[in-house]
Amino acid sequence: MKCHVCGAAMGPLITSLPFKVSESTIVILKDLPVLSCGNCSEFLIEDTVMERVESILQLANTSAELEIVHYAA
Repeated sequence: MKCHVCGAAMGPLITSLPFKVSESTIVILKDLPVLSCGNCSEFLIEDTVMERVESILQLANTSAELEIVHYAA
């Protein structure tokens, strides 16, 4: 796949990303598979992964300020 920003090749990367799920709650997903551009560092979350991310975020504890969850494929 090519980067939509610079046109360089994108490759798989495992990383951690924060998601804001409410005004006061952030969930950090660890070991998240993304596609990353080797040129400009832009990243892309594939549709199947994003569906799982949305499922995980719906279960987040919104009474906590910060929650760290391991992504499990």
